[in-house]
Amino acid sequence: MVAQIAPEQTTIDEIDLDAPEIPEGLSDEEYREVLHRLSVASVERKFDAFADIDWDHPDFEVRHDDPRWILPTVDPLGGSQWYRSQPVEKQIAIGLWRQANVFRVGWQFENILIRGIMQHVFSLPIHSPEYRYLMHEATEECHHTQMFQEAVNRIGIDVPGMPRWIRALSPTFSLFANRFPVVFFSGVLAGEEPIDHVQKAILRSREEIHPMMGRIMEIHVAEEARHISFAHEYIKRMSPRLKRRQRFVVSLIYPVLMRILGDAILVPPKEFRRAFDIPDEVIHELYWEAPESRKMLSDVFADVRALAEQAGLMNAVSRRVWRALKMDGRPARYRSEPPVRFAA
Repeated sequence: MVAQIAPEQTTIDEIDLDAPEIPEGLSDEEYREVLHRLSVASVERKFDAFADIDWDHPDFEVRHDDPRWILPTVDPLGGSQWYRSQPVEKQIAIGLWRQANVFRVGWQFENILIRGIMQHVFSLPIHSPEYRYLMHEATEECHHTQMFQEAVNRIGIDVPGMPRWIRALSPTFSLFANRFPVVFFSGVLAGEEPIDHVQKAILRSREEIHPMMGRIMEIHVAEEARHISFAHEYIKRMSPRLKRRQRFVVSLIYPVLMRILGDAILVPPKEFRRAFDIPDEVIHELYWEAPESRKMLSDVFADVRALAEQAGLMNAVSRRVWRALKMDGRPARYRSEPPVRFAA
C-alpha cells in the first residue's frame, strides 16, 4: 500500500526551525465556549436509533430485488464500467452487500471509539471542559451502533466489516486515548472523515437510494459534524503543545492512520471480491490507480490535510508520506468543502 519514500537528509530540528510558528488554536475561554456550544447542540438536536427511524414503515422494507440498492455513481465501484455492465440482479446484490459492509465497518469503528472515549474521560481532571461533550458524543455513538446494526440485520447479509487484522488489534486502540490522545483523536478523524465524505457525496448527488439508507445517512452526517468539529479543535489545540520530536512523529503517523482506516471503510474486502467474482484488475484500478479514484482519495482527505497545516503536522517529510500514500493535494479551504474541478 505504501510507496517507497526516498531518504531525506533533513533533521527533525531543521524541519521545525524552517516551519512557521504554530498557533495554539483557541484560548481556554474560546475552547470552553466551543465545547459548550457542541454540548448544547447535542441536547437540542439529537436522534434516537429507534425513535427517529420508523424501521417497520413499508417504505423501509428491505427487498433483495429493489433497484434502489444499486450503488450510486459517486461510489468508485458503482461508477465503474465493470459494475454498470453487470445484470441488474447482480448490481442489486453487490449494492446490498457493499452497503451492509459499510454499516458494519461503521458499527465496529464506533464501538472502538466509545471504548477510547471511556478510557480517556476516566483520566480527565474533575473540572475538565471535555468531559460533558465527550459523554454526549459517546451517547450519540451508541445510538449509531444500534442504527448500523439494525440496518445490517434487516439487510440480512453476514458481512465481516473491517479487515481481520484491525478487528484483532481493536482492543489495544483505546489504550492510546490516555497516553497519546492526539494520536487517538487523529484515529477518530481517520474513521469519521471518509464515511462522512462519502455519505455527503451520495446525499448531494440526488441519486435515488433506499429510504432506510438515506435516513441513516442524514442522521449520521448531522451528528458526525459535531464529532468531527471537536476532533479538529482538540488536535489544533493540543498538537502545538507536544514536544518537537513528538509532534514530528505524530506528523508521520497521522497520514498513515488516515490511509489505513480510510481503506478499511472505502475498499471492498476480499470476501466481497470473491463472492461476486470481481477481477483483481478492476479493484486495483478503482482503489486507487485510476485518475478518477486518485482524485476521490485526495478529496476525501482534503479537510484533514488542512488540519495538518493548521496544527503543525505538515512538514517536509510528512508531505512525502502524504504523496507516497496517494493522498496529497490541495487542502480544503473550509470544512466540508465540496470537491471542485478547476479549469486547467
